[in-house]
Amino acid sequence: MANQSERLQKVIAQSGITSRRKAEQLIIDGKVRVNGQTVTELGTKVTSDDEVEVNGVPLEKESHVYYMLYKPRGVISSLKDDKNRKVVIDLMEEVTERVFPIGRLDYDTSGILLLTNDGEFANLLMHPKHEIDKVYVAKIKGVPDKKELGKLRKGIKADKDILKAVNYTILSTDKKKNTMVLELTLHEGKNRHIRRMMEQLGYPVMKLKREKYGMLTLDGLKPGDYRPLTPKEIKQIRNQASKIVKE
Repeated sequence: MANQSERLQKVIAQSGITSRRKAEQLIIDGKVRVNGQTVTELGTKVTSDDEVEVNGVPLEKESHVYYMLYKPRGVISSLKDDKNRKVVIDLMEEVTERVFPIGRLDYDTSGILLLTNDGEFANLLMHPKHEIDKVYVAKIKGVPDKKELGKLRKGIKADKDILKAVNYTILSTDKKKNTMVLELTLHEGKNRHIRRMMEQLGYPVMKLKREKYGMLTLDGLKPGDYRPLTPKEIKQIRNQASKIVKE
């Protein structure tokens, strides 16, 4: 922060321990102290010289890091799992910073997963109005016709959600095995979005992989591999998400 004053809830969110909204609630609930004094005023500003504690734990001032992981199938997009299954952080033992996933891919889905310790960056990318293309390849059981596939763009009701794809492309069809491979582009990602959407159509997903996130691809990575994002990649993704949110 270089002695520049910033809102307390923003500083807490940037540390990666929670979202800005939850940070605000922690302040209101009296769980945050600045230089030993409990603070409950949301407008409070702090600098890098101030000592901030959340729930009695000092806020660590670590540099922000940004990683892309090729998540394999059979791994949980979380930091811990109560069933003791492998989680994504188990694949990143050399990363010493306290990173967390931006969004999630379900247990049986593979592909690009971003991780960071920058809460503001994560919140920006998960904002419901941002329109970064997330491209998936899905192998489905059955061979829907164009009319049925057209429903993907219009939206399909599943429980209380309307699930839709921005675009789709048929990559291949195997009428003997009664399967189809689709490329699907999403802007939002509700829980098990593609799997639920295709189930509602009557064509369950057999295999699912996220191949692109904005301009990011899996080039050069094998399942379980990860790499830091370049400064250029971070700037491009941040700019794209910021532009959409402001609109």
